[in-house]
Amino acid sequence: MRAIHPAADAAIAPIGARLRSVRTAQGMTLAQVAETTGLSKGFLSRVERDETSPSLATLVQLCQVLSLPVGALFEEPEMHHVSFDAAPRVNLGGAHVDDRLMTPRGEERLQLLRSELTPDAHGGTDLYTINCQVEVLHVVSGTVRLQFVDRSVLAVAGDAVTFPGREPHTWRVEGGEPAVVLWVLVPAPWSGSA
Repeated sequence: MRAIHPAADAAIAPIGARLRSVRTAQGMTLAQVAETTGLSKGFLSRVERDETSPSLATLVQLCQVLSLPVGALFEEPEMHHVSFDAAPRVNLGGAHVDDRLMTPRGEERLQLLRSELTPDAHGGTDLYTINCQVEVLHVVSGTVRLQFVDRSVLAVAGDAVTFPGREPHTWRVEGGEPAVVLWVLVPAPWSGSA
């Protein structure tokens, strides 16, 4: 009996968008890549639109010009899906708050927290700081007042407020209705192991 060899997948690996993304991130034009590689702009454009497949030698040459490891074109991007029901609850010290960590616990670049706030929820009477460079409050529903040392900001559904994480502040829900907010912290100030 003869072994049956698996058939090759007829679909072409979609590498064009990744090549275009790397090229544009480096501020290179198609003309510059064409001049450096000796390939035509038209051919490079078709490669970036996945309308043609370059030879292995051409692919290696393109990757060298773009300072991109060839294998990086075929790696699956790192993605994490955190469902709301599975998101770990964290305790950030606020009162009448259900905080959920919506990014993976080990994510160091940023943290996204979703907070469901009762009508009397607040961040405490004392101002506090968070050890991050940037903090963003996005109000999904309800009304939240941010209190800073020298001013306050009223944020309603749809609003976002961006400020330094090390800026002393606190918050409270206003209007007698519950609120849902998203907090984005950059970089992540803790590992989320609370």
